[in-house]
Amino acid sequence: MTVDLPVAEVLVDRSGASGGESVLAPEPGEPALARLYGYPTGSPSRPWVRANMISTVDGAVAGADGRSGSINGPADWRAFRVMRALADVVLVGAGTARSEGYTALSAPTDLVGLRERTVGSAPLAVAVVTGSGGVPERLADAAARPDGAGPVWVVTTRSGAVRAVEHVREDRVVVAGEDDVDLATALAALADHGLRRVLCEGGPGLLSSMLEEDLVDELCLSTAPTVVGGPSPRAVSGSEVLSPAREARLEHLLHADGVLLARWNLRTDGTSPVG
Repeated sequence: MTVDLPVAEVLVDRSGASGGESVLAPEPGEPALARLYGYPTGSPSRPWVRANMISTVDGAVAGADGRSGSINGPADWRAFRVMRALADVVLVGAGTARSEGYTALSAPTDLVGLRERTVGSAPLAVAVVTGSGGVPERLADAAARPDGAGPVWVVTTRSGAVRAVEHVREDRVVVAGEDDVDLATALAALADHGLRRVLCEGGPGLLSSMLEEDLVDELCLSTAPTVVGGPSPRAVSGSEVLSPAREARLEHLLHADGVLLARWNLRTDGTSPVG
């Protein structure tokens, strides 16, 4: 399915699903994007992991300032907001959370209705992965002084848990592994707490580890029409080449002012992430 987004505010659906081309202008609740980025229907019985990353044409995941925000654009931001509204929890590595300034999260105000219809009334949680148990300052502050935003969870090792409880409530610490974080165990533990719709926002190291363990169901990869050069890592930046390589099937492709937003299904055995 191919969808063309010629400007950030108007969707042109050329998938053929509606029997022809249809223009889908923005509406409250973003129904068009909600349809395109839906999780599996019903309450999933296991974690469903969607990874969302952006890179430049030459593969960099950050601009000159070392942050992804400098290569984002309106179209990517629009899809990003919908993906967050549809998720139970945002999973992020501690390094990325620190460099990008993560804090406690909440669904965008204009998408609360969408969230209530699809996810329910539970707030959007954030879970930071940190082997040492260290929590980035802004997340630690948010956990200590909740202001109505969603809960902050810490995914860490047994030894890291000692440090983690200095920042978050003990019942918000997921112990997964002894010396290294066991990501499969962590996802199962989060699912036990009702956090099954997982949106992994990286960084590259965490995404690489998730892919190595075959824990990613789909990858949403935006390509910014920019070439930056330099040493920025790729969207997947691990020490090992994936063996075997992961197959991917294109679910949809959006286009807006040169930005490409692709949604890839990594479950090529016939499983579909489409809600």
